[in-house]
Amino acid sequence: MTKRYQVFVSSTYEDLIEERLEVMKAFLELDCIPCGMEYFPAANEDQRTFIENLIDTCDYYVVIISGRYGSEDAEGKSYTQKEYEYALSKGIPTIGFIRHDRASLPSEKREEEGSETLQKLEEFISLVRS
Repeated sequence: MTKRYQVFVSSTYEDLIEERLEVMKAFLELDCIPCGMEYFPAANEDQRTFIENLIDTCDYYVVIISGRYGSEDAEGKSYTQKEYEYALSKGIPTIGFIRHDRASLPSEKREEEGSETLQKLEEFISLVRS
């Protein structure tokens, strides 16, 4: 019997709906089991525990980054970044897909130039690239 790998797909949600769908389809075509939190936004600690438990069951973690940093927790860190850091802390193999032409995105799909969230996004991208 061939092992089917489970892959957690993470990103900001509303600005990357189509991209997430394409990535999930690609994993299904590769006979992998994609999972993510499309219907369970990370808004409190119970959901946080649920997400971490789900990540724990995955063989791989994929993050898709475009022009938005995403919703932040009380400490000012995006839930997407927290998921990524959690996967790293658990030694789960990770890969990041980062959009290179973010400046060409419509304004509603990217952080405002000079904003604090744009700085956080750039720092998150640097972390993923490292």
